[in-house]
Amino acid sequence: MRIGMTFDLKDEYLAAGFSAEEVAELDSPVTVEAIRQALVSQGHVVEAIGSVKSLVRGLVDGHRWDLVFNIAEGMHGLGREAQVPALLDAWGIPYTFSGPEILALTLHKGWTNAVVCAHGVPTADFWIVSAPETVEEVDLPFPLFVKPVAEGSSKGISAKSLVRSRKELREVCAHVLETYRQPALVETYLPGREFTVGLLGSGKSSRVLGVMEVLSVADGDRSAYTYANKQEWRQRVRYSVVGDEKALQAADVALAAWQALGCLDAGRVDVRLDGQGRARFIEVNPLAGLNPESSDLPILCHHIGLEYDMLIAQIVESAAQRAKVRGLGARQ
Repeated sequence: MRIGMTFDLKDEYLAAGFSAEEVAELDSPVTVEAIRQALVSQGHVVEAIGSVKSLVRGLVDGHRWDLVFNIAEGMHGLGREAQVPALLDAWGIPYTFSGPEILALTLHKGWTNAVVCAHGVPTADFWIVSAPETVEEVDLPFPLFVKPVAEGSSKGISAKSLVRSRKELREVCAHVLETYRQPALVETYLPGREFTVGLLGSGKSSRVLGVMEVLSVADGDRSAYTYANKQEWRQRVRYSVVGDEKALQAADVALAAWQALGCLDAGRVDVRLDGQGRARFIEVNPLAGLNPESSDLPILCHHIGLEYDMLIAQIVESAAQRAKVRGLGARQ
């Protein structure tokens, strides 16, 4: 196939004046090249497209592809991850991973919680704070956990995210509202073990690849998988593939959430145990990082013996099968 690749490179945005935290979700040339090599090794012809603006120019100029491998996160707005797939839908070009409606929903952690709750998937009790004065309306028992409602890569999560008083809640919510210019998600704190669950496939054919426990070590923050832990994972975090009873419960919760949301092809669901040892959905990442060395999904796949090239191949196969069923193809 002729496959295009959409992506956002950290270096380009850093050069434009964005901070390291602002571009934390974006990709490095290492990731783009690893995916390109995997696709080429499978016999595909690969064209690097780049960001949504480059995609717009390409479409207007008449460029078309049999499939687009999309890892573009976008930079602006709560619908930033949905921009590329929405454009590709308009042109009838198939692509990997979930569509615009799913990516727009799941970027907003509060809305995602509401949807999975409606499908019977257990979450922490939660509250959305959209303005400083609404902090007083939060009616949940302390301790609580506060984070931006629509960020990835643990952005906005630190040791201060765990709050034990109304005063701390006001301060952290105010910080989130001012710094990230979006609502704060306030949740009942889950003190138990934390897992990230790899998923492959779509709908009823989706399956759990494995369950990886995230363990803080050395100077790592133990309250959560914080931004600092994520960025310095070699020093702060240890990953362990697990299959005990609690891990299997986490897998069940993750698969139920993945299917309830309608996520496609591959991704991750994060799960944590509550004070009674029950698995609770935290969040879903339907556009999971694919850095072969540092992203959670490839790390998990390495631990279970699924080589990186095979992961990419299975993602493409899943997307191609969906496109075939829908009768989609490149428009000349």
